[in-house]
Amino acid sequence: MIFVKKELKRFKTMLSSDLPEGFKSQREDEEGVDPEDEKQESSAKEAALKITLHVLRNMNQKDLADTLEKNELAVICQHDLKSNLKKKCQCLFEGIAKQGNPTLLNKIYTELYITEGGSGGVNNEHEVKQIETTTRKQTRPETAIKCNDIFKPTPGQDKPIRTVLTKGVAGIGKTVSVQKFILDWAEGKANQDVQFVFPLPFRELNLMKGDELSLIQLINHFSVETNKARISNYNKYKVVFIFDGLDECRLPLDFQNNKSCCDVTESTSVDVLLTNLIKGNLLPSALLWITTRPAAANQIPSECVDLVSEVRGFNDPQKEEYFRKRFSDEDLASRIISHIKTSRSLHIMCHIPVFCWIVATILEYMLTTDDKGELPKTLTDMYSHFLVFQSTHRNVKYDGKKETDPHWNKESILTLGKLAFQQLQKGNLIFYEEDLKDCGIDINEASVYSGVCTQILKEECGLNQDKVFCFVHLSIQEFLAAVYVFLSFKNKNKNLMDEQQSTDGNVSVQLKYEPEVTFFKTAVDEAFQSKTGHLDLFLRFLLGLSLESNQKHLRGLLTKTRSSSQSYEETIKYIKEKIRENPSSERCINLFHCLNELNDRSLVEEIQRYLSSGRLSREELSPAQWSALVFVLLTSEEEIDMFDLKKYSTSEEGLLGLLPVVKICRTALLSGCGITKKGCASLVSALKSNPSHLKELDLSNNDLKDTGVKKLSALMEDPQCRLETLRLSGCGITKKGCSSLVSALKSNPSHLKELDLSNNDLKDTGVKKLSALMEDPQCRLETLRLSGCGITKKGCSSLVSALKSNPSHLKELDLSNNDLKDTGVEKLSALLKDPQCRLETLRLSGCRITEEGCASLVSALKSNPSHLKELDLSNNDLKDTGVEKLSALLKEPQCRLETLR
Repeated sequence: MIFVKKELKRFKTMLSSDLPEGFKSQREDEEGVDPEDEKQESSAKEAALKITLHVLRNMNQKDLADTLEKNELAVICQHDLKSNLKKKCQCLFEGIAKQGNPTLLNKIYTELYITEGGSGGVNNEHEVKQIETTTRKQTRPETAIKCNDIFKPTPGQDKPIRTVLTKGVAGIGKTVSVQKFILDWAEGKANQDVQFVFPLPFRELNLMKGDELSLIQLINHFSVETNKARISNYNKYKVVFIFDGLDECRLPLDFQNNKSCCDVTESTSVDVLLTNLIKGNLLPSALLWITTRPAAANQIPSECVDLVSEVRGFNDPQKEEYFRKRFSDEDLASRIISHIKTSRSLHIMCHIPVFCWIVATILEYMLTTDDKGELPKTLTDMYSHFLVFQSTHRNVKYDGKKETDPHWNKESILTLGKLAFQQLQKGNLIFYEEDLKDCGIDINEASVYSGVCTQILKEECGLNQDKVFCFVHLSIQEFLAAVYVFLSFKNKNKNLMDEQQSTDGNVSVQLKYEPEVTFFKTAVDEAFQSKTGHLDLFLRFLLGLSLESNQKHLRGLLTKTRSSSQSYEETIKYIKEKIRENPSSERCINLFHCLNELNDRSLVEEIQRYLSSGRLSREELSPAQWSALVFVLLTSEEEIDMFDLKKYSTSEEGLLGLLPVVKICRTALLSGCGITKKGCASLVSALKSNPSHLKELDLSNNDLKDTGVKKLSALMEDPQCRLETLRLSGCGITKKGCSSLVSALKSNPSHLKELDLSNNDLKDTGVKKLSALMEDPQCRLETLRLSGCGITKKGCSSLVSALKSNPSHLKELDLSNNDLKDTGVEKLSALLKDPQCRLETLRLSGCRITEEGCASLVSALKSNPSHLKELDLSNNDLKDTGVEKLSALLKEPQCRLETLR
């Protein structure tokens, strides 16, 4: 009876309030329910509902009955949806799905580093290069966002967030973050104001490419619970759609030409449904979370995205946390952590959770078995061990062979390698059954070989049992591709890299080098031709496999393992020649990694000697040495928070060579280094790839002129630009350049706090343009330096007028060495009288001020004396009378002046 009363009370609440209250009542009611009694209680609730509906309809209360039924079905639907999503998301399968041995997500989950930032634009750098850059960013304070707070506005942001685009390289943890979000919602731990969460992975949406259906049908296709409840009024609920893996999308997503669709019951293509949902034409009240690798981020128009975030993976403390959670044996965890720290390349890659799993798998095996081999220190060595381990695992599990049996299934390795190579060239991370069949892979064999290729079965009821395949991580795909290309050459004398290039370009190569050198040379050339660097890691692996120490892991696959010392030396020589040709520094950096895989560090050691001797800034470096310097600085464990170009060079050439280093620093000091508009253009181009990182830029005393400043303005107007300090003193800027800068800052005014335009020929016209910026309420400038800019009382008047309308932010104003005279100072005094004026430093040296102007200034400061701490009136004709007035000011009890010149 108590139960029935409780249910009737809940039904009454549901009928007399908004639907979310009904969900709330359900949650409160379930708090004390024992999981074992849940099924029994569910049946009782269903019976109570049927009785209540029967009574209401007998009382001719059909509308009330229909409303109650609809609302209660929605609550039951949510309960069932949460229950099913909890089952799906509560376990984490690292790398491979160990049948019967899953890991609880809540037990092993390490909070990933998600930050706000990025334009959502395309990033064409190879992802390993992005990882190397990102590891540096994590040592600095940035606003981290927990996955459960992804839709909460960040501090200072008032606009509600509807659509979030989260970027991250392959294997960094985007899907795990999504999984944790869903699990915490399903378990009632977070986001309980959300009624429904619908995960719609792109790899599964791809399989519906030719289908036509409505949004309601699409939801029901993925959610049997909503289909059963016949819900259609999603506009009344708070709904979250999660689209994981935009980079895997094979739908056109034609935002420009797709027809408009606003009706959730209208049937159309999946592509049209998605573009209209993202645009907000369909269910504008719904929240959307889209995850993607960086290269695909620009598929979503920026105007459709409210927040761009980035999953950064593990920072250094989290790497250790992962291994200590992974192993209960503390000594084993400590030994693994210690070994990783001895190899910079391994330590950097452990930024990726999946790579941590690979390392943990191999090192645990080697440290806890009779394997007495040397622990791997290079990437090629680590991945070779991984391939051996997985193949041995397969032999034991499926073929019944001993664990030490060196037998390989050559056909499996070669066909998987062929798949990896072909899909790598196409830029695909996921593939379907037809892709495997094209490479001669038996579908059942691919499923068995799960250590290398993960099979994903669509388990939802009513869905086709289509299979989607992907390698555990992009780097494994690249390694297998390298193994395939290497074995093809070694065993069959077939140079697959030569097939990628034009025949004309290789005749001279084949005449000049022996076949093995030709093979590696063409691979280097092919990787260089890639604009995106998509073959960079592949090339590292391929060259690493040339070492006999790595080939020994592939015994049984190779018909011969010996490489000539001459071909090894010639390959190294050729790589150094490519470096000396001075291609872009980004491309050179990968070649140094290649030399590292070949155990050659001669160029790096040479630069390190220069650095330690302190002679670097006085030396004329060759192009190869410039590239080596960049590599050393980027891979150094020391933080480069502030980059001072003068330490390394005082030339524009030096800047161009060191641009990759400038990109990763917070403060770039580039003053007096002979930089012209050309160098400025290159600098801006480099900084645009990561505009939110740099906070301080000093380009003073360079010959930028208006053209250079115009280039710089393109960076400043980027909404993602977070520059706080910009110094352009003595750069040959006129009113024209000032106008470009002001125009840019007007569109993005809220971040810049310090601007120095001293010693430029701005004149009154330029200052008038600048004044228009200063009066913008969004302008947050705290320091403005305009010393020696040819400003008169007219320009001063414009500036004062602007500051009067927005007086509370400016703390420091330098107008020294301008022809202000007493009239200009009188205008300035009117500003100082304003109680909202917060000026702490005022410099008016050499402004032709007399005792009359001084009197105006003193009078103003007497009426508002409490803020100014520094006043510079040097080199003016104040006379004794002016000094006396200043002395009287200093005696005022409220006067806070600390420095008077």
